[in-house]
Amino acid sequence: MFNRLQSLIRDYFGFSQKESRGFLVLLVLTLLCLLIPFVFRFIADRNPVDTSVADQQKLDSLVKLMQQQEAAQPAYSERTENRKTTAERFNEPRLFMFDPNTVSVAGWQQLGTPGWLAQRIEKYRNKGGRFRKKEDVLRIYNFPSELYQQLAPYMTLSEQEAGKAGSTDAARADKPFSHEAYKPGDRPQFSRPAKPELQPFDINTVDTTQLIALKGIGSKLAGRILAFRDALGGFVSIEQYRDIYGLDSVALAELQKFGQIRTAPRRIRINTASADELDRHPFLSRRQAEIIVRYREQHGAYSSVEALRPIRILDAKTIDKLAPYLEF
Repeated sequence: MFNRLQSLIRDYFGFSQKESRGFLVLLVLTLLCLLIPFVFRFIADRNPVDTSVADQQKLDSLVKLMQQQEAAQPAYSERTENRKTTAERFNEPRLFMFDPNTVSVAGWQQLGTPGWLAQRIEKYRNKGGRFRKKEDVLRIYNFPSELYQQLAPYMTLSEQEAGKAGSTDAARADKPFSHEAYKPGDRPQFSRPAKPELQPFDINTVDTTQLIALKGIGSKLAGRILAFRDALGGFVSIEQYRDIYGLDSVALAELQKFGQIRTAPRRIRINTASADELDRHPFLSRRQAEIIVRYREQHGAYSSVEALRPIRILDAKTIDKLAPYLEF
């Protein structure tokens, strides 16, 4: 029987004799593992443990003792109140009559005001601020209107502060308007200093002070303009202003209006410049700079801009933009 089963496994799976034996052993072990839980449930005794009379009496006595302890303990609300810390009791709102001009930070907190708001009120008073009316409390930044409605009935202002507020309002209401008090001839005449008129400047020598005087150009943008100019070696056309990053239409119009080109740009000696020097120019990449130098070493010095056109990596647009900056 065993040999026949082994031969069937060998023919079906293509196992060797040794592999088929191992497969049968593994199959038997798997079946045993699956049957163990069922055998254990069948063999195990499911009868409940019988509790003796002595154990039952002990359980009854413990239950009675727990009931007596619960009856002796105070109610839940009383226990909760007793367990509260001093800080928790202090933070509970307790309303009382107070003067907002003299109550302390701790008093504000006791009234239910958050600590940060109480500190802000204290800073306001230390700087000379006074509450002449109850509504003046709402002038404190982020003072909740709900909190004001709760505290308003308990606010008491001193007679001096209330009198100042009343006299100010009465003076504004009773004082008649008189045209004689505001005669045009009596008004002091102030002459505003004339704003200096902007003058055109040389963009290739200008500094940041003159640039930030233009509309739409701040110190950061002025520094960016000068950095682009220095990298180029100087501007040769006002159309190059469009290549400056972050220049909007307003700033571009101002720069084209006042930024004139009066100085020639700095030129690069193409026949002696190294690849690093050429690479620093914004119009050339590192790869292009290296090929320009290699082409020069293989074919000799460049005689004009036209000598650069056979270099395939340089397109016509790049050569035309680079031409004003080259010296042959």
